Amino acid sequence: MQKIAIITDSASDIPLEVIKEKNINLLPLRIIYSHGDYQDKLDITPEEIYLNLDKEIPTTSLPSAQTMDDILNKLESEGYTHVIAICISGGLSGTCNSLRLILEDHPKLTSYVYDTKILAYPEGEVVLEAVKLVEAGKSFEEIVEALPKIRERITGFYTVNTLEYLQKGGRIGKVAGTIGELLNLKPIITTDETGVYYTIRKARGRKQALSKMTDLLKEKLAIGKCEVTVLECACKEEATKFMEQLAKLPNVENIKLNVLSPALGIHGGPGLLGLSVKLVE
Repeated sequence: MQKIAIITDSASDIPLEVIKEKNINLLPLRIIYSHGDYQDKLDITPEEIYLNLDKEIPTTSLPSAQTMDDILNKLESEGYTHVIAICISGGLSGTCNSLRLILEDHPKLTSYVYDTKILAYPEGEVVLEAVKLVEAGKSFEEIVEALPKIRERITGFYTVNTLEYLQKGGRIGKVAGTIGELLNLKPIITTDETGVYYTIRKARGRKQALSKMTDLLKEKLAIGKCEVTVLECACKEEATKFMEQLAKLPNVENIKLNVLSPALGIHGGPGLLGLSVKLVE
């Protein structure tokens, strides 16, 4: 009989209480400051990170090899036979590849590592759909086969309030960032089929950026009912108002608010605001 474990990284934005309730195994990304190295969600919260971005912008790194190995050893000791790991985009992080390598040292576990090619709560939605399949008694093979179809129903896009943090993080050049700030450009970012960032829309000013994000959501809602999560980085009041507006749109079946993971928030900075959209079957 199969005993299936689900693993994900902390970039998935799933709240800790849900991770515990659903028995999801968490690989915390590392948040690295000049004064120390922290495990995302366990040693430091996204809110703590965002409140201190004016003092120091930390870097992010994949979960430690030791943490991955410890979790796999724990699963083996608990009698798990199968592991499905659902990870942040391999185009943005080395988490997928590192986990695949470490799993080679655990031949007792039949495993599958799925590169979502996204991050933040859209990644988390894939994880939670997989958990539902485990709870429904689906087999390892059935869940692995279902993952790409689940992923097709989920998307995410984000806008920044300033280009400063993308520039400091090396995501855009200094000249491009300076010109963008002068023109008050607010790119709307998503990930492409290879899992790297790209600009899906450009807007002048915050109001237009939110309007264009609303238009992108309406395109999804025209297909069918959607569950929507508004994602925010140190802009909760604005995000709440935005959520209230979106809740009035036809075909929004469920809408909620969530804090962005540092994997995205550190590069976007305070005021980063996004949407996770899942088409309901």
